[in-house]
Amino acid sequence: MSERIKKLNDLLRDEVAKILLAGLEKDDSILVTVTGADVSSTLEHATIKISVYPDSKARQILKKINQKIYNVQQLLNKRLAMRPIPKIRFEIDQREEQASKINELFKKHGHVAK
Repeated sequence: MSERIKKLNDLLRDEVAKILLAGLEKDDSILVTVTGADVSSTLEHATIKISVYPDSKARQILKKINQKIYNVQQLLNKRLAMRPIPKIRFEIDQREEQASKINELFKKHGHVAK
C-alpha cells in the first residue's frame, strides 16, 4: 500500500468518526467505533469499517448509518480539500467477532489464548 493511500485511509477513518460521533443519536448502551477505512487504488471508493458493541445491535446501527450516508458524504465533501472525495460505503468490521470466536474455541478445547 502506498504511503498516500495509507494517509488517506487514516484521514477518512478519523473524519468519518467525527461525523458519526456528532450525527448519531446518543444511546449510552451502544458503542460505535470506526475501525478503519480502505480506499480503492483509483481513489474513487472507500469502505469504512465500523465496530458495534453489543454485536446484537450491529445490523440495526449499520442500517441507520446507511440511511444517513448521503449526509455523511456531503459533510465529508465539505471537510476535505482533496478532489475527488472517495464515494463511501459502510460495513461491519468482523475482525473483533472472529477473534472472539477463536478465543471461545481455545477455551472450549482447554487452551488459553494470550
